[in-house]
Amino acid sequence: MNTIANQSTKFTGRRRAVVTGASSGIGAATARHLVAAGFSVLAVARRRDRLEALAAEIGCDVLAADITSDDDVARIVEAAGEVQVLVNNAGGARGTETVADADLEKWSWMYEVNVLGTLRLTKALLPALRASGRGDIVVVSSVAGQGTYEGGGGYAAAKHAERVIAQTLRLELNGEPIRVIEIVPGLVHTEEFSLRRLGGNQAAADAVYAGVSEPLSADDVAECIAWTLNRPHHVNIDELVVKPLAQAAIHKMHRTP
Repeated sequence: MNTIANQSTKFTGRRRAVVTGASSGIGAATARHLVAAGFSVLAVARRRDRLEALAAEIGCDVLAADITSDDDVARIVEAAGEVQVLVNNAGGARGTETVADADLEKWSWMYEVNVLGTLRLTKALLPALRASGRGDIVVVSSVAGQGTYEGGGGYAAAKHAERVIAQTLRLELNGEPIRVIEIVPGLVHTEEFSLRRLGGNQAAADAVYAGVSEPLSADDVAECIAWTLNRPHHVNIDELVVKPLAQAAIHKMHRTP
């Protein structure tokens, strides 16, 4: 395991990938899949203990950093070295209040992490991705970025904005050797997403998945990310929407009693 402080490490012969939000859920699962596929992975998240456990498990590099901090983003760039892949996975939701009762601090947090965090790190790593001659930018958005639902205004607004970053990048980078890939998950059952959104209320978090026989797992989404990255580089999977069979739309879910 390699815990990186401020040094920059250059790799040759293996594709180098930065994965954000890698301390749990989709991010950790993506790091596992990419290492298994032969990538050199720099796993980034705020929780050092979780990252070090992941590094001990799969042999990736890790860096405890916050993508909402300019100083930390500079550290990520330095640690990434000669990078070919950026997986913008860090994000999350806070609260289920209506617009009338919106908590502005929660809305600000969601925008700062999902939108400006993705923007900040993508902008910082673009020079290295260009220089690689074979760059990939993955944005893990959500079906909440394609619609909305009661109590989801803040998260949907943030994910709509994050989706626009991906779509705009694809236009602006046309003609350059950089793919822009958007992964759009539906209902994913991870250990923390709903629990954090609902303020640590385990019963409320469990109710989100109640009656859904097989919601997606973090591993399901990570497998999709790895598959898109392993296509020949002239093949760009612009947008991959992945939902559990039980979910027909963001607002329509089959649940059994």
